[in-house]
Amino acid sequence: MAVPKRRTSKKVTRQGRTHKKITAPGLVECPNCSEYTKPHHVCKSCGQYDGKVVVEQ
Repeated sequence: MAVPKRRTSKKVTRQGRTHKKITAPGLVECPNCSEYTKPHHVCKSCGQYDGKVVVEQ
């Protein structure tokens, strides 16, 4: 069984965790109803995408 030869320092441990952070989702404002939605997705409130009605409400 593999056993580490030396203890991993706090610095090295924390450097390995730097990419494991929570980021806020990128949101854009719908040009039709000003509701925030994900980019490149149909707006849930008005059903439009790229200026066209895709989903009837």
